[in-house]
Amino acid sequence: MTEATATRPNTNLEETEPTIHYLVAMSQPENHLFEVTLSIVNYSSEILDLKLPVWTPGSYLVREYAKNLQDFAAFAENKPLPWRKISKNHWQVDKIGVSELTVRYRIFANELSVRTNHLDATHGYFNGAALFFRIPGSDKQPIRVTIIPSRPEWQVTTALPPVGEETNTFLAKDFDTLVDTPFEIGSHQLYEFEVLGKPHELAIWGRGSYHVQQLITDIQKIIQVEAQMFGGLPYERYVFLLHLFSQAFGGLEHKNSCSLIYQRFGFRVPEKYDRFIQLVAHEFFHLWNVKRIRPKALEVFDYDRENYTPSLWFCEGTTSYYDLLIPLRAGIYDAKSYLNNLSKEISRYEATPGRKVQPVSESSFDAWIKLYRPDANSGNSQISYYLKGEMVSLLLDLLIRSTHNNQRSLDDVMLKMWQQFGQAEIGYTPEQLQEVIESVAEINLTDFFKRYIDSTEDLPFNQYLQPFGLQLVAEQQEEPYLGVKINTENGREMIKFVDAGSPAQLGGIDAGDELLAIDGIKVMGNGLGDRLKDYQPSDKIEVTVFHQDELRTYSITLDSPHPTRYQVKPVDYPNSTQQQNFAGWLGVAIATV
Repeated sequence: MTEATATRPNTNLEETEPTIHYLVAMSQPENHLFEVTLSIVNYSSEILDLKLPVWTPGSYLVREYAKNLQDFAAFAENKPLPWRKISKNHWQVDKIGVSELTVRYRIFANELSVRTNHLDATHGYFNGAALFFRIPGSDKQPIRVTIIPSRPEWQVTTALPPVGEETNTFLAKDFDTLVDTPFEIGSHQLYEFEVLGKPHELAIWGRGSYHVQQLITDIQKIIQVEAQMFGGLPYERYVFLLHLFSQAFGGLEHKNSCSLIYQRFGFRVPEKYDRFIQLVAHEFFHLWNVKRIRPKALEVFDYDRENYTPSLWFCEGTTSYYDLLIPLRAGIYDAKSYLNNLSKEISRYEATPGRKVQPVSESSFDAWIKLYRPDANSGNSQISYYLKGEMVSLLLDLLIRSTHNNQRSLDDVMLKMWQQFGQAEIGYTPEQLQEVIESVAEINLTDFFKRYIDSTEDLPFNQYLQPFGLQLVAEQQEEPYLGVKINTENGREMIKFVDAGSPAQLGGIDAGDELLAIDGIKVMGNGLGDRLKDYQPSDKIEVTVFHQDELRTYSITLDSPHPTRYQVKPVDYPNSTQQQNFAGWLGVAIATV
């Protein structure tokens, strides 16, 4: 562990106000341990309470960051202080009359995700919630952070402002800001660029197939389009942190930065590149929607327990709706690509049986126990608030546009939410959100919310697409319906999911079974679909599986083919109103798609 003493910061605060300084070292990065020193001066209470957050805003799951903390110790004048642990994430230190004390601990960091910490021989990355203690009662105090990189050539990138001439020292105005600002430390590539007169940085860790100038150019376009929506950029500087490695995807939004994780070779194929750009558009859009425009339940974060809201469908789902639209508006892909991407999202939605079980408002509320903890039955019992929220936002946008001849749209809802709640960072209630949407639409949406947000009624896509000259067309699969999804794992055909009410489920097949044979003949790698083409609906087949370690054979009656894909397509002969609506929505003539 690096033995270093955090110096007392210069401050204009009263002497009775505590000063807080964190020092983060990483003397042996190969052991994945961040070495943290907390120095506190002028803390008045005789007992120091320290609480490590259990979750981080933007990722709605209690992740128990305290599980990674070890080697806790407290000192004053180099003498140990007594301390005790009160709960899973709560420590107490007895000050014994001293005004200055030091706390040292280490955090194990070997999980590379946008919401955790990662330290190895190549870099260090951390999120504040997973590394720093909150001091109850001192949440609003400024906090200094000094980084001691493992190697002299390592650089530090963060959206926090530096402190004067002090090396690798940064200032967070309060604990919320510290939690909201990740750090990247290492030999990453750092690119600087400007948009609308404001500086931006792109830090890339890991090798990949990207072309950096194309990335920067397209990111600039994304920023410009979103800034135009909201009337400017609400920050002075913004940082993109991008981690590249195999088979990865994710992002986490922050007020002045975002963390992105993507597969290193996911930039060559246009479809995969578009997916990356959508990820950028999504996380950047969040700097308005959810970081500043946020539900009342998230206005003040409770880092010790869950913050419940039924409105994540708007926070995440509406953002997902726009992450497809923004690249279109930026000219990164065309309207045909947009409709193809939208069709894939609708296909995912329609292929999720859980949409008929869980309302999207309940999905929002239960994010803490469901979305981030999928199991074999999740697809049957729940719907993602990202996905259905995106679908509901599509319908709302089309409803507003068709009602007002494209003179109003969901854009106006976002702008009004920004002006009414986001700029002042005042949380909104579900009722206030509905009121704003209704004020833009000039329609009473009580029935809409009741049917499509608070219940599980099927979404009438064609009713809303038709005024724009579009229709949703189902494409049937060729083979009769069995109702299972299979992955090949180490040469074994493993059943990963069984649709509720499907022939497979009714016949007794479970997720986790290994598929062996149909009618006594082995099913070879991914060959189930081809085998089923030899049968007709209502045919009975014998399906042999290993259930756990027991050989079982089930008699199953196949059903009629089910749609596997949905495509948004133009109607055959769009009339003039439909053509005008389409052009007003997507910016091109419907004939081009």
